Amino acid sequence: MSVKRHSLPAIHRGQYPRKGIALALGAAMLLGGCDTLSSLNPFDKPEVYKPDLTPPEPADKLYNEGLARLQNGDSEGATKKFEGIDKAAPFSPYARKGLLMTAYTNFQASKWEEAITASKRFIAQNPASPDAAYAQYIMAMSYYNQIPDTTRDQERTVQAIQAFEQLIANYPKSEYVLDAKEKLLVARDQLAGKEMNAGRYYLEKRNYTGAVNRFREVIIKYQTTRHVEEALMRLTEAYMAMGITNEAQTAAAVLGHNFPDSPWYKDAYKLLQSGGLEPREDRGSYISRAFDGFQRTVGGLLGFGGR
Repeated sequence: MSVKRHSLPAIHRGQYPRKGIALALGAAMLLGGCDTLSSLNPFDKPEVYKPDLTPPEPADKLYNEGLARLQNGDSEGATKKFEGIDKAAPFSPYARKGLLMTAYTNFQASKWEEAITASKRFIAQNPASPDAAYAQYIMAMSYYNQIPDTTRDQERTVQAIQAFEQLIANYPKSEYVLDAKEKLLVARDQLAGKEMNAGRYYLEKRNYTGAVNRFREVIIKYQTTRHVEEALMRLTEAYMAMGITNEAQTAAAVLGHNFPDSPWYKDAYKLLQSGGLEPREDRGSYISRAFDGFQRTVGGLLGFGGR
């Protein structure tokens, strides 16, 4: 008599259907209780909150401690105290003072970016404060102290100029305006020097159009710098090389009229004479128009001259 073999149900072969797995797991959880559920969840380990009952230092104490450290030459320690006021008492009168002193101590420590950030915050939060002009001055000087030599990128020079101009425009009666104007002359002289370097390079490479464009920038934008005399002479040189004698004569004439004792004028005059020409101003030239009403105000920058 043959025995019929019946295939075992899937559950006996170890092949649990998905629903069976879920039921089995749920049963295990119920049997194991909450501890089993917690053990399966790696994130179910809440930390016990322990409140910090240490009272913050009074704002006036932090401020005075900052002043004391600053007096002792500890700019970094002073900065930490002043910064602490913003955390301890952000809405107190000392918070405003602390922010301004944070800008100052960072400036003293040559931390220019930190000084700029703190100054900007102070101005944004206290635009009508009597100390806003000082914050603007710190910001401008922080940019100014990062001005590189004329062979490098002049982004910081441009930012310094903009900051000084804002100081003069927004706080015209400030005690810092006079120094800002003097610093502006130096910063603009730096930008003119950058243009002159490029112009001389193009002139040496006989790229006269490129040279003219650079020297033109100097006589139009930076007339009060020490570079304007040389720029006029170089324009004479470039235009002579291009055969545009009218502009060459005008450049030399404007140079002689405004800077008659300049050695650069003597060079321009000789150059024209070598071509049988003399200085002669064309009033319709952009060079002539650029110097309408021109007044030389370079002042102390004359001492930086040289050929």
